[in-house]
Amino acid sequence: MRTGVIDNEGPPRVGSNQFACLQGDARRSLALAGMIRRLLLWDIDGTLVHAGGMGGQVFDDALIAAYGDLREIRIVMSGKTDPQIVREYLEALGVPAEAATVAALLEAAERGLAAGVDRMKVRGHTYPGVPELLERLAGDERIINSVLTGNTVANAKLKLATFGLDRWLDLDVGAYGSDDADRTRLVEVALGRGRERYGSAGSPLTPGDAWVIGDTPLDLACARAGGARCLLVGTGRYPASELGALGAEAVVENLADADAVAKLLTGDL
Repeated sequence: MRTGVIDNEGPPRVGSNQFACLQGDARRSLALAGMIRRLLLWDIDGTLVHAGGMGGQVFDDALIAAYGDLREIRIVMSGKTDPQIVREYLEALGVPAEAATVAALLEAAERGLAAGVDRMKVRGHTYPGVPELLERLAGDERIINSVLTGNTVANAKLKLATFGLDRWLDLDVGAYGSDDADRTRLVEVALGRGRERYGSAGSPLTPGDAWVIGDTPLDLACARAGGARCLLVGTGRYPASELGALGAEAVVENLADADAVAKLLTGDL
């Protein structure tokens, strides 16, 4: 295990407007030429952004509206998918976690987050270095910069757009809690979408080309299940000192040193 970052040559820097030019047919051409060689899959909550408590609040509101009282039931949400969180709450409440019930609560949570976007913008924030790091990586033609998150796709897109991060991410390649309640299956979802979107000829993306970047032990478990490498960040529920004992390829306190983290994630290309 390596704690901190390694000092290798980083990706070429390009202007912030270059990412828009590297989409669609242009980026697919790069894939066919074997130039796309890395898939970066970012967790959102606790890694890229702090949503100001809104992520948990919308589940509380949806459950209270449906069942009246949570009886001080608290579920640890970090690293879990939204469907998993809802099912755990229902189990604690003694309510059958039928598919229609879970779907209705997820839809209510999505409506709640959309209604509370202004509060999220005021209360929340991006973590140090995140905008600079995503911008730098988005301009590297060797990389697909996307997400792997427990959020439903609607909540993921809303959180990223609220803090202006969506411009640097290819969210069509992302994997979401709405794809599968089991986070350990999501690396393959993202890899499949990357191959479909950019083609599988030339040098198709493999699990070894992917990094999962997250802030919980469950992010590491997800990476390991999918055959990807993992960078853990101590900006969420778990400090870097605790994450460092888990065996990830790298652990950092935060993403503030954008240049060093970019080198870590691309230094072997």
